[in-house]
Amino acid sequence: MFGLIESECLLANYKQRRDSLLAQLDENSVVIIVGNTAKTRSKNINYHFRPDNDLYYLTGFVEQNAVAVLRPNHQSEFVLFTRINNDSAEVSFGARAGINGAMQKYHADQAFDIETLDKVMPELLQSREKVYLLDEQGIYQHQYLAWLNHQRLNSGFDVIKKYRQLLPLQPLLHNQRVIKSSNELALMKQAIKASVDGHKQMMKSCKVGMNECQLAAIFNRTIADYGCKDVAYSSIVASGNNGCCLHYEENNSELINGELILIDAGAEYQQYCADITRTWPVNGKFSVEQKQIYQIVLQAIDTAIAKIKPGLVWNDIYQTCMEVMAQGLLDLGLLSGTLEQIMAEESYREFTVHKTGHWLGMDVHDVGAYHEQNGDWLKLRENMIFTIEPGIYINENNTRVDKKWRGIAIRIEDDILVTSSGHENLSKEIPRTVKNIEMLMAQGENS
Repeated sequence: MFGLIESECLLANYKQRRDSLLAQLDENSVVIIVGNTAKTRSKNINYHFRPDNDLYYLTGFVEQNAVAVLRPNHQSEFVLFTRINNDSAEVSFGARAGINGAMQKYHADQAFDIETLDKVMPELLQSREKVYLLDEQGIYQHQYLAWLNHQRLNSGFDVIKKYRQLLPLQPLLHNQRVIKSSNELALMKQAIKASVDGHKQMMKSCKVGMNECQLAAIFNRTIADYGCKDVAYSSIVASGNNGCCLHYEENNSELINGELILIDAGAEYQQYCADITRTWPVNGKFSVEQKQIYQIVLQAIDTAIAKIKPGLVWNDIYQTCMEVMAQGLLDLGLLSGTLEQIMAEESYREFTVHKTGHWLGMDVHDVGAYHEQNGDWLKLRENMIFTIEPGIYINENNTRVDKKWRGIAIRIEDDILVTSSGHENLSKEIPRTVKNIEMLMAQGENS
């Protein structure tokens, strides 16, 4: 069931992306994109390798120690540096594309051994003077100047010197990645579909006395049935006051009767991410206070989602969520003053803590600007995907509030696609209302 999406992800997609990027540049330009290297987990054991998203986005290349060079309107427009074939290494650590594979499988116009990078790179720059570089890990930071200055320092006194500019590629490429193609949408929907089922299975399986890590394992097992080999980020399975830690990753506490559990978990499918959060009671029944806070957060996200359409200003989402939650907290007596005072002073931030969304794609906090070049907030466009995730957090140590509220942490997060006329909530199938959550958890008890 995964082959269809894989077959659609043809090399033509990567070339189209390269063409779109290079169309923004003139013939005096060169693009250099540096991939990832393997990272050590312990001694001679590495973490599972994951290719750099930008390199993958433009080439589809999945191996470590790779560098791509793009030159607009050159007969060898796409050049790839990679590891050469090595029989001994490939027996131990898997096959390599090598030089021939880089050209035959990935359609590079030229390919070179990565070990020759310093020698060949100056030759590839030729007479071009604008060098757009993307090296997020700073792997070659000590070699840039040598590449740029090689021609100037190694040519005759009467040869025209090339004074090159080093320019950032991110503003061009990363803003291109914000708008998703039909192929990208298919991959993201698969990741979200897997995550939806994962959240449902955790909700149905949740029992008092379980450990947080057991729920995380259920999620991982479920998404594997959808072809997802990994999570998009370390799952947050946070029961009780642990939910007040926004990026809690210990996942090693016992689930206590009467507490809530906040789970922020998303699958990754072929480099594309889901990012979804749900909060529910460990014992399957919300207390009065838990329900009151939950309803505020649910109203905030539903009000914000209802506004989504092309042309909406990005920051309107945050402002909408804050106004709804500020009013709800004021009604419960957790905030004081008038709504106007609370909004002006931002006193709601004691309980709301974080922003309410981000781009979603190959990175879970995906790349791309949130402002126009003039500084104004960006307006939404068709085929953008992002999260909306309001939350309210009342730490157990907050003695300023009545004890009945302490230790309540609630976040609801959905993945939203902007359509031509409105929006689609891609993760809506996971229960969100108090009634539906309690009903699904009751089914789990009886299954």
